[in-house]
Amino acid sequence: MGAVKRAELRLRFCFVVLLGLFLFPTALLAQTELVQRPSMQAFKLQFAPVVDGRVSGDPGWNGVIPASGFWQVQPDAGQPATQKTEVFIGFLEDALYIGMIAHDDNPQGIIVTDSRRDSNLSDTDSFRVIIDGLLDRQNGYVFGTNPAGIEFDAQVVKEGGTGSFGSGSGGFNLNWDASWLVEAHISDTGWSAEMRIPFKTLRYGKGEEQNWGINFQRNIRRNNEVAYWAPLPPQYNLNRVSEAGTLQGVSPPAQRNLKITPYVLASGRRGGEVDGTLTNQEFGFDVKYSITPSLTMDATYNTDFAQVEADEQQVNLDRFNIFLPEKRPFFLENAGQFAVGNGQSVELFFSRRIGIGEDGDQIPIDGGVRLSGKIGTNTNVGFLYMASEAVEDIAPGNDFTVARVNREFGNRSSIGAIFVDRNGDGTHLVAEADDRNTTWGFDARFGIGEKVMLQGWAAKTDSPQLEGDDHAFSLKANYDSSTWISALEYTEVGENFNPEVGFLSRQGYRKLSGFVFRRVRPETLWGLYEIRPHVSYRGYWDFNDFQETGFLHMDSHWEWPSGMEVHTGVNVFLDGVSESFEIVDDVFVQPGTYEDSELQLVFRTNQSAPLSFSLRTHIGGKFGGDHVNVSSSINYRIGEKFSSSLSLSRSDFDLPVPGGNFSVMLSRLRLSYSFTPKMLLQALFQYNDDNEVFATNLRFSWLRTANTGLYVVYNEIDERLPGAPPKGRELIIKYSYMFDVFR
Repeated sequence: MGAVKRAELRLRFCFVVLLGLFLFPTALLAQTELVQRPSMQAFKLQFAPVVDGRVSGDPGWNGVIPASGFWQVQPDAGQPATQKTEVFIGFLEDALYIGMIAHDDNPQGIIVTDSRRDSNLSDTDSFRVIIDGLLDRQNGYVFGTNPAGIEFDAQVVKEGGTGSFGSGSGGFNLNWDASWLVEAHISDTGWSAEMRIPFKTLRYGKGEEQNWGINFQRNIRRNNEVAYWAPLPPQYNLNRVSEAGTLQGVSPPAQRNLKITPYVLASGRRGGEVDGTLTNQEFGFDVKYSITPSLTMDATYNTDFAQVEADEQQVNLDRFNIFLPEKRPFFLENAGQFAVGNGQSVELFFSRRIGIGEDGDQIPIDGGVRLSGKIGTNTNVGFLYMASEAVEDIAPGNDFTVARVNREFGNRSSIGAIFVDRNGDGTHLVAEADDRNTTWGFDARFGIGEKVMLQGWAAKTDSPQLEGDDHAFSLKANYDSSTWISALEYTEVGENFNPEVGFLSRQGYRKLSGFVFRRVRPETLWGLYEIRPHVSYRGYWDFNDFQETGFLHMDSHWEWPSGMEVHTGVNVFLDGVSESFEIVDDVFVQPGTYEDSELQLVFRTNQSAPLSFSLRTHIGGKFGGDHVNVSSSINYRIGEKFSSSLSLSRSDFDLPVPGGNFSVMLSRLRLSYSFTPKMLLQALFQYNDDNEVFATNLRFSWLRTANTGLYVVYNEIDERLPGAPPKGRELIIKYSYMFDVFR
């Protein structure tokens, strides 16, 4: 039997399995409620509270009965929270109001570590709420704050990848930025916060009076305490929408939402590849329109992302592609709805293929449109069309089309399909008639009880220059309990599988991986809070049964109540190199099979302290030689306004090849100062001694709402290699303003 025939049979088998999940009796897909979930009432307010963070004494909250009774998941899982928390919810015709009182018998012990928008809420006293306005028990929006009154908002799709290590192809999108208002206040009895969330910011169903899914989280950092209103097992977090409580009696209005956000930009460039000084002025806009309360259309013209922070530099010391995350807000909103595949290894749609060249060059985007949301109560739809300009020697002019549909069932189950297409104008590298690429995909997930998840996907590509062996599929099973987590996965990617608007870390392989994890909370052992022993394995083989990679990881994490951690592990490698490759300039790893091992040690102090430190070391062999990698970072902050982080990563190699004794170092310094939660100055300095590049990114932002406002950005690239172009500098000033037409 030929290789192509075997690949077709495997692909058909995968489709049969996925179809079986879809046809499984729907009665078995119903959500199983093992415990009674709490509920609370939303109250119609007489008039709006004053959003100043002071809940007590505000007559706007008169008559509202708060929810209370929070339960710990750490440090004492299943026990009542050590401090009382009260949450008030009311509404008027245009907005939902949430008031929170965090009682504290030691207000001097309240820890506030940051005041930047969307900064980490785990290392500070904080409060979060997740709202599932469609009551689908899979998706929601998170709003959070800390005693400094920061705005923290995020979008959750398919429970954000449920569980401690993720058991779903969902997403937690912290880059989703909404238009809402929050203030906080510290008093002698604790701290409090008030939120005003316009209904047009949320997505909800039809009906004059509705029930929504809801849950609340409070962190008390000095105790390393995390508590929820709707109790959760220790392996889950707030994203576990399927186990949220219920908010009853919400009466939202019929949705009328039209927002127009124009921007103006002026920039100047000097040095680098530019002779003299190059100036530029740009104008563009975004439009957001709610077709229904659960279905939104976004349009963009002359899209620009100058305000986005520069990519973090990486050093690639292996044969395979490295992954750089998407940071551009337009593509990040509702990104989880378009996610199919295995994250950071096989992604059928990867938005960085639009508007960014292979070497990171920015490609002008003429514009585009996106439709995303729900039709009915269980069907998610997504459509994206973008057009980009041709850039000589970099990319052709392209039209990108992505279509996605996903049907949800009970107990975290769903089935869906995706279509991705690139249609080029033939001006770069290939003949005009062949300048096209298409990907089709099909995915399903099936929850069994509360702890088991089965999921899979299958895909095929169509590239005119490639024929046959253009399939890929993956099947995965997860078990996730409070003490044990395990996973087993098989993935196959054909040699000609070519998702040009997706991401592949490598091509032409079969992969088998497994993972077993144990969580232990000892009562008395060296003062430890938790021990997490685990073992994992992943192996890659080509279609000639030659093993390209084997990686066995055995480790244990030791965590103390303060958050300090030590990880002690051993890694065993197998690297099968079929063709020589250049690991750094003029140093080639020769073909062969290399078996090596290394010791791994990680140390991390309490990250909420004003001064914290982390260290990661790997000592052992690589490609038949010796390898030592040391990565460290030092973080220092002053109050919640100033923070800094210095990180260094150095790899030393001694390989048995000419020039094999070499080292590579990457250093990074971040500085930020928050004048207010909406006004920020931050800097990113990076030096990569592999290609001797020093990069600077300075950003000043003065925000109004939903990440709009004034940005001043300075970029500098200094290449130190002989014969490199002169130092390149760029200054950008951008201002955007959101017009709420139906305000």
